[in-house]
Amino acid sequence: QVQLVESGGGLVQPGGSLRLSCAASGSIFNIYAMGWYRQAPGKQRELVAAITNGGRTNYADSVKGRFTLSRDNAKTVYLQMNSLKPEDTAVYYCNANLRVSPRSERYDYWGQGTQVTVSS
Repeated sequence: QVQLVESGGGLVQPGGSLRLSCAASGSIFNIYAMGWYRQAPGKQRELVAAITNGGRTNYADSVKGRFTLSRDNAKTVYLQMNSLKPEDTAVYYCNANLRVSPRSERYDYWGQGTQVTVSS
């Protein structure tokens, strides 16, 4: 069984920083990409940043230059969020696209979500 465990959300003032972490565990054959999505009230879930197993990163335009996604090993990613704005307020979800065995389909797994609130 695959689990994505997130940590690091909270309340921060505009201009502040937070660091989110996500660790994947369980029966995993290969992770193809990991990253973060977010969902604000009344809005659709959107990609924030993702990294492939080859190290290629992709960022939403709204966070470029402020957020940095990094990978500690094949199963742990971090999202460093600087210069936070009130519009960054959302529930942030970790995502991993992976196979649990050589013959299984690739599938998206999700964490439980962590709240990030940017407010003075």
